[in-house]
Amino acid sequence: MADRALRVLVVGCGNMGAAHALAYQALPEFILCGLVARGDSKNRLQRQLGADLMLFDDMQEAIKQTQADAVCIATWPDTHEALALTALAAGCHVFIEKPIAITVSGAKRVVATAQLAGKKLVVGYILRHHPIWQQFIELAHTLGKPLVMRMNLNQQSAGAAWHTHKMLMQSLSPIVDCGVHYLDVMCQMTQASPLSVGAIGVRLSDEIPDRQFNYGQLQVRFTDGSVGWYEAGWGPMMSQTAFFIKDVIGPEGSASIVAREAGGEGQSANVEAHTRTESLRLHHSRLNADGEFARMDEWISAASEPDHFELCRMEQQFFARAILDDNDLTQHQQQAIESLAVVLAADLAAREQRMVNIQEVS
Repeated sequence: MADRALRVLVVGCGNMGAAHALAYQALPEFILCGLVARGDSKNRLQRQLGADLMLFDDMQEAIKQTQADAVCIATWPDTHEALALTALAAGCHVFIEKPIAITVSGAKRVVATAQLAGKKLVVGYILRHHPIWQQFIELAHTLGKPLVMRMNLNQQSAGAAWHTHKMLMQSLSPIVDCGVHYLDVMCQMTQASPLSVGAIGVRLSDEIPDRQFNYGQLQVRFTDGSVGWYEAGWGPMMSQTAFFIKDVIGPEGSASIVAREAGGEGQSANVEAHTRTESLRLHHSRLNADGEFARMDEWISAASEPDHFELCRMEQQFFARAILDDNDLTQHQQQAIESLAVVLAADLAAREQRMVNIQEVS
């Protein structure tokens, strides 16, 4: 397979499917051989790509006709597990948008199937490919232990964005769908195992399912004594005040992402802005003999950071190298399961109004 480009199908032609399709077009490691979606989105995406592609309503038929080597799954979360298992059974490598599944058992099933089939499974944790987010994690390792991690991503959504959020909430709450990214960051910062989680959630709209909530906050404890909170809310009622907080605090000081533009007015529902950093601020806690700070805060500019398209391209390069170089993805997959377990435990904690041990959902 290393002597030719990988034939890849994109399944799901919404925002993320389109982003990945554009990335495949730009990479010599791939040939985009078809688009799969049940509605008209595949036709719109084909026009956007300016390419004459094979279009399908059914993934199995698409794999058969195109002889695809790989499948990119960017559909609604409650379809991920079934589509991934089908693609793996057909002999395809799989790139799957987060989360792998809507249950931990489902995620484990997909990972086990990929390993048994000898196929690569990459999960779309886009922040893992962002150099400034990775520098943010590295700075956390200099702050001592325990850590306090504060993160949120509230989105004041209307129109098409609110429609997308309502569709997502047919299967997941905001703290699950968005939270996997930031819990993955927390796990990398602490390098410790999550222990237990508490959460609150509230339904602020009659337009979502009765048992769903569109605002939630979780609080997680780790085995090293570190703690973290994550907050996410979706909808036209959400405030845009302090919707973009990314801090980590330790005995030696703190590190923060300071994105004045991406965190500014009108940006909360802008997907392009969600991965932006703009600058990092490193604060040192040591005091001098006069009780004043011994060192000034340091500012690290991220003027040349990758945009959302470039991050998707970097993700797909990682996918290609995993296949072509036969890279071991065991840790990547296990960490995707662990971050999912935390947010699913938080979802349970919010619904049952109690602290949940992570093992309860694992």
